[in-house]
Amino acid sequence: MFDAKSLLDQFIGGPAQGQPDRQGFGNQRSDNLLQQATQALSGFGGGALTGGLAGLLLGSKSGRKLAGSALTYGGMAVAGALAYRAYQNWQAGKAATPANAGTPLLPPPADTPFNPVSEAEQQSLGRNLLRAMISAAKADGHIDATEQSNIFAQMDRLNVSAEDKAFVMDELRRPLDVDAVASAARTPEEAAELYTVSLLAIDVDNSSERAYLSLLAARLKLDEKLVAHLHATVEGAIEPAPLPVGAR
Repeated sequence: MFDAKSLLDQFIGGPAQGQPDRQGFGNQRSDNLLQQATQALSGFGGGALTGGLAGLLLGSKSGRKLAGSALTYGGMAVAGALAYRAYQNWQAGKAATPANAGTPLLPPPADTPFNPVSEAEQQSLGRNLLRAMISAAKADGHIDATEQSNIFAQMDRLNVSAEDKAFVMDELRRPLDVDAVASAARTPEEAAELYTVSLLAIDVDNSSERAYLSLLAARLKLDEKLVAHLHATVEGAIEPAPLPVGAR
């Protein structure tokens, strides 16, 4: 059975084995599933953005990973907590600046668009967030037919179900369609969350990626000040990639 929540953890990462989700927020998985998710992150540790499935999609574009309290959450919880912080700061009229690394990342209230309670709503949101991440990863055009074949071959080595693999394969093969991603947002909060995971899956280092994010923000009807907060919040939760040898 396809489990969007569990698969999302393998894209974004989750709590390390034996470390529970804070305040009960996030997926309630068995120790075995937690171990599988951790192993799938290929040694980068919980919260890795490269390694496992994310690494296959992003290639060598980034060595970034989540830092600070963001590491204590699972995949959907990370997206919800980051989007919630940005949304709160935007509504409060604060300046869009990256948070200090020591500032705790708080979970959004339960039974809100950021943190749905029902299993059906969680699975629906997880599926939409996965589609947004995969779409963002395709934005620079580096995932061509050859790269897709390589990804599919390497997926066979990861501990994911046949249904999970089929979902990823289908999404990779779809033409890039920002409208399809944006149309999944039923509320402004969901729109902010879809944009958040897109930022997690992308390094804004070329014109095609910047154009994709700009178009996505427009299609999601996000206020430009909220977009600035989303960028600042994600930036504050990311540990910068190490500089290449000789670049210092």
